[in-house]
Amino acid sequence: MSACAAGLGIMLHSVAAALGLTLLIQASPAAFWAVKLAGAAYLLYLGYKALSSHGLISFQPAAQQSLRSIFASGLLSTILNPKPGLFVLAFIPQFVSAERGSVTVQMLAYGAIFAVLTAAIFALMGCYAAKLSDWIAQRPRATKGLNVGAGVAFVASGISILALGNRR
Repeated sequence: MSACAAGLGIMLHSVAAALGLTLLIQASPAAFWAVKLAGAAYLLYLGYKALSSHGLISFQPAAQQSLRSIFASGLLSTILNPKPGLFVLAFIPQFVSAERGSVTVQMLAYGAIFAVLTAAIFALMGCYAAKLSDWIAQRPRATKGLNVGAGVAFVASGISILALGNRR
């Protein structure tokens, strides 16, 4: 579900880029700041949660999360991070040509390809994570290191988004 949500988030960034919304957010300091602040706040929250719980990565049976909750978390992580939107805006247009037809349709088609690839790669990572978890479960120090590493990575990502400039 999280992989599908990440793919949907990439598609939403692609739609925003195709409609010019990404350019508008990039051109408007207030809009860019709002998206940046929301994304950074979410990542900082996840980092705090990981560092304070000391159990983000655990091999003890946990309360089952609803598919809706997993999907929402994956979608928010992708949508509120301005970097995928800026990546879509910087990467996809180099493959678009007005000579081949509608630029909007091409942007959406390439965005859909990127979204499907994102979902597939993330799903494969999830499948192999189960095998990796067996290895990690046998190494308690690795688990502790991963918990701290995940928390630090979320906090660092939040700080990097706050440091992200509004390039025109």
